[in-house]
Amino acid sequence: MSHTPFIMDHPLIQHKISLLRDKNTGSKEFRELISEVAMLMCYEATRDLPLKDVEIETPIGMAKTKVISGRKLAFVPILRAGIGMVDGVLKLVPAAKVGHIGMYRDPETLKPVDYYCKLPVDVSEREVIVIDPMLATGGSAVDAIGAIKDKGVKNIKFMCVIAAPEGLKALSEAHPDVQIYCAALDEKLNEHGYIVPGLGDAGDRIFGTK
Repeated sequence: MSHTPFIMDHPLIQHKISLLRDKNTGSKEFRELISEVAMLMCYEATRDLPLKDVEIETPIGMAKTKVISGRKLAFVPILRAGIGMVDGVLKLVPAAKVGHIGMYRDPETLKPVDYYCKLPVDVSEREVIVIDPMLATGGSAVDAIGAIKDKGVKNIKFMCVIAAPEGLKALSEAHPDVQIYCAALDEKLNEHGYIVPGLGDAGDRIFGTK
């Protein structure tokens, strides 16, 4: 089953992305914005969580109402830039577990190399949302999702702030069963594998490194 990527065009998200793109936005504000965008995106990405009926006693009387039914979530940021999105998503789903997958891009081959993987022990029973601000070549996302599937996870979503068409294509082809959420689809990748116009290196801007 193949999913159409979900491009989020909510005005609040678009406004915050404009500030993220601005080269004059400093690390502190950039971190806050990435977290806020992640929270707004998570609101949409969790829209299909199943509900169950419960009875609640209000100050006035009994109410038949709904709560989220048992399906457990895990967020898995791709290190290191993905960490910048964790606070925002946990604000909405504080009971979720968080796994980590560490990948870096070999500057010669532009291929991802993984160096760290720590997932919740019951990850195979959870719905997993993989998070990374940028989907550039798609290599890291493809490999990270492959590693998560190896652990028996059946239900996976991928959430990024900015995607390049090349990365979207690579990820959709490698994992057609994974629903992709992104907040902006940019023009292309440049010869260094950076998204154009993009917002620069998300990790450097979150952590103040160069």
